Amino acid sequence: MQAWAKDQGIKGSMVSFVADPAGELTKALDQEMTHFGPPTVGIIGRCKRFAIHAVNGVIKTVRVSEGEDDPAGDADPSLTLAEGMLEAIAAE
Repeated sequence: MQAWAKDQGIKGSMVSFVADPAGELTKALDQEMTHFGPPTVGIIGRCKRFAIHAVNGVIKTVRVSEGEDDPAGDADPSLTLAEGMLEAIAAE
C-alpha cells in the first residue's frame, strides 16, 4: 500500500490508502466478493472495488463498482473514481 500511495502521489493530501490483510474491514462493511468471477480466477473473499465518503466518522456515501458478470468492477470502475464520488457527494 505504501508503494502504491507513493506512486499515486497522495502524500500530504486528504486521500488515505488502507490495507486490510485479514479482511476484517471488508467483512464488517459487507464488501467481500462472493462471486467466483471468471472461470480461471477465484476471487471469493477479496474486497470489492468501493469508495466511501465519510465526514467526522459518519458514512455519507458508499459506491460499489460491480456488475453481474464483473464482480470486481474492473470493466466500469467509474462509480468509485474521483469524478463519480464527487457527483455522489454533490447529490447528497
